[in-house]
Amino acid sequence: MTLRSRLARWLPEPALGVLLLASVFLAYAPALTGDLLWDDGAHLTSAALQGWDGLRRIWIELGATQQYYPVLHSAFWVEHRLWGESLLGYHVVTVALHAVAACLLVVVCQRLAVKGAWLAGFLFALHPVTVESVAWISEQKNTLSLVFYLLATLAWLRFDERRTARDYLLALVFFALALATKTVTATLPAVLLVIAWWRRGELSWRRDVAPLIPWFVLATFAGLTTAWVERNFIGAAGAEFDLGVLQRVLLAGRVVWHYLATLAWPATLVFTYPRWTIDPRSASAYVYPMVVALLAIALWRARHWSRAPIAAFLIFAGSLFPVMGFLNVYPFRYAFVADHFQYHASLALIVLVAAGISSALQRTSTPGQRRAGALTVALLVVTLGTLTWRQAFMYRDAETLYRATLARNPDSWMAHHNLGRILSRKPGGLNDAIVQFEAALTLRPAHARAHYSLGVALQRAGRPGEAVPHFEAALRLEPGNFLLASNSHYLLGEILMRTPGRLAEAIAHLEEATRRKPLVAESHNRLGEALLAADSVDAARREFIEALRLRPDYPAARENLGRTPASSSSATTR
Repeated sequence: MTLRSRLARWLPEPALGVLLLASVFLAYAPALTGDLLWDDGAHLTSAALQGWDGLRRIWIELGATQQYYPVLHSAFWVEHRLWGESLLGYHVVTVALHAVAACLLVVVCQRLAVKGAWLAGFLFALHPVTVESVAWISEQKNTLSLVFYLLATLAWLRFDERRTARDYLLALVFFALALATKTVTATLPAVLLVIAWWRRGELSWRRDVAPLIPWFVLATFAGLTTAWVERNFIGAAGAEFDLGVLQRVLLAGRVVWHYLATLAWPATLVFTYPRWTIDPRSASAYVYPMVVALLAIALWRARHWSRAPIAAFLIFAGSLFPVMGFLNVYPFRYAFVADHFQYHASLALIVLVAAGISSALQRTSTPGQRRAGALTVALLVVTLGTLTWRQAFMYRDAETLYRATLARNPDSWMAHHNLGRILSRKPGGLNDAIVQFEAALTLRPAHARAHYSLGVALQRAGRPGEAVPHFEAALRLEPGNFLLASNSHYLLGEILMRTPGRLAEAIAHLEEATRRKPLVAESHNRLGEALLAADSVDAARREFIEALRLRPDYPAARENLGRTPASSSSATTR
């Protein structure tokens, strides 16, 4: 008796679906009331895009959204209209999408006659490596794109059986929707070829390859577009991404090995992993790609016994190709790996494991062995669900997440900096924030934003003299960062105008701040004060008048204008 038939004796399939859904929501309960994390604020629909014109801009305007994923941002747009700023709705939708994807995985396995379909669904639904994708609102792009990915797979399998234009077009539409949600799904056509080879033992150009050529063209275009956007709009460029060809090959091997290891042993998952140094001169750098290559060779040689292991490995590794290091993605600035990068890829190995367990249970002969096998499977599912529940706690809020990250990866300069920013906004947290900023700069001295954050914290702590070199460092390191540079010029001017002998420097910084942001009344008022201190009365008066023009109810500017002597030209006339 198969695992499926045993489950069916206890629960009908609809009841199993309800149980899976309930299990997912129970495992993710700690994250359902979670706050915004890292870049969530940038992903959710901004005020400028919340109207109907914003929906149009989401589709046609590059740079209007954090990434050009129009289906994802359309979903966020709809969700915002449904529940506004409430975060619970976003979490419920993301968790529900994950559960739906798990159920679709079951249907795909059943369509392919893979053993252990429901076990595969439960293992995927409750595996801790999926937590980052499900508990983090920004990664709704993963859960939603996987739903479209699996729907495209089901439609393609139906087309493979019936060869109708309707099935083909339906599959292509779902694939396009998946790409427009997240382009990591661009690997689906290759996955479908591997599935065809696994089922039949060969590939036919006319039957298998030719129909997928439009898919490959669409996938290539989407992938290149995303790579261009990552580089030109998000910032996936610079020294962190300057890797040679050999380094990228070595990195790819280590990436695959990392995901194999975390999938097999998900006990110490981290939001931000240590960023490896890929040194072609080190013999150890070659170990990972060699082990991965040997594993692939062994599985290929074993294909005459079963094609399933090599097919699963090819799908797993192929699905990871967009994040292996051959293409630059922004998170590589912090680490070359992330749990959400393997959300889609993990399906293949999870299905392989579920099928292996089901086959092993099918071979059991005695009732005692069957009971022991069923108990072991139940224990595995419960253990994974418990680990997921524990991992989901880390995603309740940003402070909890960064503290958990630093507990497992104390060298995460990003976590130190972001935790410092959170602490700096808490009553009495300023000194702790300074410690975190200093730790970030110890790990990454060229971190311009950390210099700026530390400068702000030191100024607020009454240590303006210590803040000056950090603002200067921020300007030196990222002069093209508009917001960072504008604010640094303003704050430097504010400090230096009170520093003996540096008034001229203060005026220069404040003039630059007003040049960059001419519509900020405070900058004009502060520049006016500096000019007045330098006896530039006429220039000071002009700045106070401009500040009041921008903000008529600005009492400080009105008071400054009132105590400013009449202009020299007016005095001469009188």
